[in-house]
Amino acid sequence: MKLVECVPNFSEGRDESKIRAITAAIEAVPGIRLLDVDPGRNTNRTVVTFVGDPEAVLEAAFLAIQKAAEVIDMRMHRGEHARQGATDVCPFVPVSGVTMEECVALARRLGSRVGEELGIPVYLYEAAASEPRRRNLAYVRQGEYEGLPAKLIDPAFVPDFGPAVFNPRSGAIAIGAREFLIAYNLNLNTKDSKLANRVAVAIREQSKVEKDEVGKDLLDEQGAKRYTKGLLSCVKATGWYLEQYRTAQVSVNLTNYKVTPLHELVETTRKVAAELGLVVTGSELVGLIPKTALLEAGKFYLHRMNRSTGVSEEELVETAVRSLGLNELYPFDPKKKVIEYVIAEPPLLLGMNLREFANEVASDSPAPGGGSVAALCGALSCALSTMVANLTYTKKGFKQVKKELRLLAEEGQTLKDTFLSDVDEDTRAFNQVMAALLAPSEEKASRLAAANLAATSVPLGVLRRSLQALTYAEFVATNGNPNSLSDAGVAAITARACAEGAYLNVLINLPGLADKAFATAAKTEAEDLRARVRTSTETVLAAIEARL
Repeated sequence: MKLVECVPNFSEGRDESKIRAITAAIEAVPGIRLLDVDPGRNTNRTVVTFVGDPEAVLEAAFLAIQKAAEVIDMRMHRGEHARQGATDVCPFVPVSGVTMEECVALARRLGSRVGEELGIPVYLYEAAASEPRRRNLAYVRQGEYEGLPAKLIDPAFVPDFGPAVFNPRSGAIAIGAREFLIAYNLNLNTKDSKLANRVAVAIREQSKVEKDEVGKDLLDEQGAKRYTKGLLSCVKATGWYLEQYRTAQVSVNLTNYKVTPLHELVETTRKVAAELGLVVTGSELVGLIPKTALLEAGKFYLHRMNRSTGVSEEELVETAVRSLGLNELYPFDPKKKVIEYVIAEPPLLLGMNLREFANEVASDSPAPGGGSVAALCGALSCALSTMVANLTYTKKGFKQVKKELRLLAEEGQTLKDTFLSDVDEDTRAFNQVMAALLAPSEEKASRLAAANLAATSVPLGVLRRSLQALTYAEFVATNGNPNSLSDAGVAAITARACAEGAYLNVLINLPGLADKAFATAAKTEAEDLRARVRTSTETVLAAIEARL
């Protein structure tokens, strides 16, 4: 599925009716999911985040910009954040199944339409920039709204789209394509914004403007100001005072968390602040964050504690939230701030407790059935192997396999989560078959073919993964804490149960497949996988019993 995120920033953070009018325009487009609306009273700015397929996102972005031009008058705007228009920035971000080049094309199409239909000057920035200097938003936005009359007559700042004429009501807009931007504020134990700015200047990529011997700004070949290099790449930062919480903050735009991880940003800021006699008391996330950024932070802090990083996703996120101080100003809810959690489909079965799940399986409904239970066995197998690895990790006498245990625990957690997803996916696949059987006659054949393919593919995937689960059980049985041998044995047994159950669910769905070549290949592969699992399980259990 193609999924694009759009994160327009509007120059209104106080009037709820205006904000609602803009978000209503976005939500009116079919296929759009509004993820977050984050107004800031002091900045008088609202960051809106929505996702959808590329064409739907393009339409929603235009309608939002159009509505903002109607309800926001920049002549009346005051706020603590740099801005140059009613819709200040509008970036497209690839989320899944979409390339950066496709997002650049979206930015150009939107820019052309905004310029032509709304008469607003448009500057392309980041990956969509028409020239190298315009990649930097700070360069594009220099002078802000108040400087637009002069900037628009400067040949160096001719808009990429729209008229080079000052629009006093709407200002100008920057439209672009970029990687996921994390808007992140670090709280200091001071109210002094100047001290916060000193920290910001030290950490940001472009630190200070270079000067000549008489104090004049030095320029590069393109005529732009030259900057000394700060401590962190892909970091833009400034310092300000936040009246709402009576604290100064280092306000950061982390433009590529894959280059500068979130934990590196926080730890570097803590170090610089300490050198100035300051303390970073906590932090604040504005908008949403990719799950990976928090998971990597969680692993970093666990590793620093000499703890295994092969813990659950929930524990990694909790460790990150606590270590980064994200709860200081207000409670941080990952379900509302992590983009993958926000857009995830509601679970069918995974939200149940053990008793509810067992009761659901025992009911007179055909799903969940053996396929979901087989997948659950795979998850439990991985959970047990991971437990043994984590219990062994901190024990003396296992230093030679410590790295392998950590990697196994990390991979085991990932595979466990995949199996858990399969619990729901198997039931969804069965429900699709039932729905296809009730479809109108003209649709039934095609829908049934697709549904039967899914109903076979899900257990086949579970069967494939069961072999990997068994290798984890085998490793911890051989290299893990001897006191946990029985746990390793049960891990092997549940991996086999997973495989046997998945195998039967592949077989029962083969007759319904329209693609007979696929059916033959699937049966051959399933038989081979089951045989390998059976052989490996017997080997592992024999080795365990010999040591007990």
